[in-house]
Amino acid sequence: PEGKGNGALMRVLPLALWHAAQGAADPERRNRELVRDAHSQCLITHGHKCNQVCSALYSLVALELLKGADTREAIQEGVRALRRIYREEPEFEQELEWSIRPDFPWEGSGTGYVVDCLRSAFMILEQASGYEDAVKRAVLLGHDTDTTACVTGGLAGICYGLQGIPKRWLQALREKEKVEVLLAELWR
Repeated sequence: PEGKGNGALMRVLPLALWHAAQGAADPERRNRELVRDAHSQCLITHGHKCNQVCSALYSLVALELLKGADTREAIQEGVRALRRIYREEPEFEQELEWSIRPDFPWEGSGTGYVVDCLRSAFMILEQASGYEDAVKRAVLLGHDTDTTACVTGGLAGICYGLQGIPKRWLQALREKEKVEVLLAELWR
């Protein structure tokens, strides 16, 4: 609805990974910078404030998962951090509280609407027993399966690690040699 697709949400995870790798002498400042960057990356294709808020929340949750928080704790802390940041930005605060509704149970149906996609990913992560289970649940929702599985799979990848991805899935990847070269460069 109204230009609130989930494309920007699907591509935001690398920002959280990058900010986490930078370390944090001042975690509040890092969170604010991550939120700013999450907002900015939306503007290219999905600039509505709703998309920006969803991408910011997803990024903050990813950051908490990278620090070792469990799923529920990561979501709760992501919401708390975003509320602190948005106290000074009422239009974003309103979008968080009225569109995303973080105090309601996380439920979604896997559509292309950015809020539903985010809510679907959080719902699945709270229920899943592993990476494969999470991605399969995302696909089984139907609708916008590729993006919902991508958004869910990114967070599930943090939760369960590379070893959580079924080997048969990794072996079936086409052109994985190209990715392996890029990963080697990244981790140097």
